[in-house]
Amino acid sequence: MPHVYRLDAASASAAEKAQSITRDEIAPRAAATDGDRTFPSTQIAALAKHGLLGLTVDTAHGGLGLGPRAFCAVVEAIAEGCASTAMVYVMHVAALQAIQGSTTVAGKDALLREAATGEHLTTLAFSEKGSRSQFWAPVSQLVAEGDACVVNADKSWVTSANHAASYVSLSQKPGAANPGESTLYLVRRGQAGAEISAAGFDGLGLRGNDSAPVTLKGYRVPGGDLLSEQGKSEALVMGGVLPWFAIGTSSMAHGLCRAAFAATQKHLGATGFAHTGTGLRDLPNLRARLAQMSVKTELSRSLLGHTLDHLEAPSEVTPLYVLQARYAALEASVEVTDLAMKACGGAAFSKHLAIERLFRDARAGWVMAPTADHLLDFVGRAFTGLPLFG
Repeated sequence: MPHVYRLDAASASAAEKAQSITRDEIAPRAAATDGDRTFPSTQIAALAKHGLLGLTVDTAHGGLGLGPRAFCAVVEAIAEGCASTAMVYVMHVAALQAIQGSTTVAGKDALLREAATGEHLTTLAFSEKGSRSQFWAPVSQLVAEGDACVVNADKSWVTSANHAASYVSLSQKPGAANPGESTLYLVRRGQAGAEISAAGFDGLGLRGNDSAPVTLKGYRVPGGDLLSEQGKSEALVMGGVLPWFAIGTSSMAHGLCRAAFAATQKHLGATGFAHTGTGLRDLPNLRARLAQMSVKTELSRSLLGHTLDHLEAPSEVTPLYVLQARYAALEASVEVTDLAMKACGGAAFSKHLAIERLFRDARAGWVMAPTADHLLDFVGRAFTGLPLFG
């Protein structure tokens, strides 16, 4: 059966590789990653070993040179085994889009080669304490200092904070009149002025993604670390980072849906009542829930597949499909994992199955910027002729 994301041979090969790594390296460690809040270093190393950290990097720089379809299939496969690992991976690939698309950053070729070989893990640092989930409106502002800039910023919940080599960050340009006049730049972990919260992440879901606040105190940004021209981040953010983040997190949600469906299907088929000799699958209400799970999952995956068509042939409606696909996927993962909890009952609530973890992980997407409420507002604005950011 053709893949719903319509993969070519190279993309299908990458997806199969991700499935194999997930089966052997990622899924067996998922429960411990969640329970111990452990960063998935071994899992990320396995992805790097097989070239998947350089999935979208040009072949000239040692990458696989693949596009959004391969990315979605790979993320979905990883998320079926461990959403925390998938979150780290999505942030890495989304941040790489800014580096790949940059015409200003120094040492770009070396950065991409290091990313492709797994020597350089990167991530995003957009959201700020002052603007919360409205990441497109940074309150921090760069201050010119010779051929460099200095910045003070409270970046909130940076994935892979203690493990990424760099953060792709966003702040207003020097003397900006409004937050829209923003600049993308690299923050190098370990450099003076970049401080990570020692608290670590202890959230409801995605407990292994090492998300932590990062405070920039007089952090010096050399001119060569600017990813965009001053005040001109929009093209890279809206044309690269945001679409890739959106389809990546959509695929992550689908991986959770597929894992929940598989676990529920197995539980209903293998469990029954000794006193009657019947199985859980003999109960029509449970069969109905399983069917609902499949329908909701495949509807959302199909919308993402259609969105990938629009990404390959961009038009004025492409951003609308990207936003709708992300909302649909977040909604599907919340509803599907909820149905799984109800269908499997006590076995799910007691952590006998992995479903309880999937249920928690799915809810992280709902509040991850742009949140579900933001997505609906953006779509509504588009349909009523209003600017996206009002």
